[in-house]
Amino acid sequence: METPAELADRFDRRAPEYDGSAMHRGLAQAVADFVRLGGVRDVLDVGTGTGLVLRSLPAGPWRLRGVDLSPGMVDVARAALPDAEFAVADATSLDLPDASVDLVTCVTMLHLVPDAPAAMREWRRVLRPGGCLVLATFADDSPSWHGPAPEPGHSPAEAHAPLGSSEALERLAAASGFVVSRIAEWELRSNGGAPEYRCLITEFAPVDDRRA
Repeated sequence: METPAELADRFDRRAPEYDGSAMHRGLAQAVADFVRLGGVRDVLDVGTGTGLVLRSLPAGPWRLRGVDLSPGMVDVARAALPDAEFAVADATSLDLPDASVDLVTCVTMLHLVPDAPAAMREWRRVLRPGGCLVLATFADDSPSWHGPAPEPGHSPAEAHAPLGSSEALERLAAASGFVVSRIAEWELRSNGGAPEYRCLITEFAPVDDRRA
């Protein structure tokens, strides 16, 4: 698996062109449309990249934060959304107090994390009562994949398998102290043809604090 420094370097190189991807822009907007913002004060986007999800949210009273390992990505995010707070940081070990965030989002990043349940437990730690986590992940049958597999010799399908179906996401939730409360599908089609990408957008609620 890539080291954090290797991951940061890879995404630094992608930062200047990252926003040019229709998949990245479309999925970020789909996540922004999916999340429920009633009562939300603080939003945290982990693995924020260029901040596309935060940039896609409607204007509101919420405080926006994003963290990413890649300084290049964070530089683009800061320039595009100067009113938000962005930090170069490990999204799996947050420098935030317990119960300080109402909504955590994570889009097509969790497959790069060595221990996904541990990362989700860390995000659960910072959620306030009534808060939730929203993940976007590639579906098992997505025709295309975003980035290489985490480990050399593994196929992208293997890399995404723990995140690519409703059953897999239910298992991940159980291992992380969450329950799946909502799930939706998103597709990117080119010129009205067959899907190029299929993703799952999933809302997770802490087991002891389900969101109605």
